Amino acid sequence: MMAVLAFPVGAFVVFTFWSLYLYDRELVYPRLLDNFIPQWLNHGMHTTVLPFIIIEMRTTHHRYPSRSWGVAAVCCFGLGYILWTCWVHQVTGVWVYPVLERIAPLARVLFFSVMTAVICVFYVLGEILNSYIWDQPHTEKVKGE
Repeated sequence: MMAVLAFPVGAFVVFTFWSLYLYDRELVYPRLLDNFIPQWLNHGMHTTVLPFIIIEMRTTHHRYPSRSWGVAAVCCFGLGYILWTCWVHQVTGVWVYPVLERIAPLARVLFFSVMTAVICVFYVLGEILNSYIWDQPHTEKVKGE
């Protein structure tokens, strides 16, 4: 689970939230929320995720499935999340993320597609980072040779 979802989703949340927040905070975290959600809790949800998943990756070796299976799993998760987001909008008439209100339907499809590609990139980066941390060189020189 860490290999397939925790790292890519956690890194994705931090990257996309803070990128959009720095561009225009109203797109993801309207100022109105400051009245209900303190800054420390905002950071708990959108910042501390990354250091903790990196620490966890550094302290625990994870076995990754084949890249195609891993990317497929991340894409399925992303698709499920997109469908949930659309369902919430269908039922309530409100988009969970204000950025989705501000873009046209075709742009929303493009946005969802790009975000799915980004989460797949994070999956591959997590796989590479895990390999860098844990894989031993395959050929070690034997003493005396």
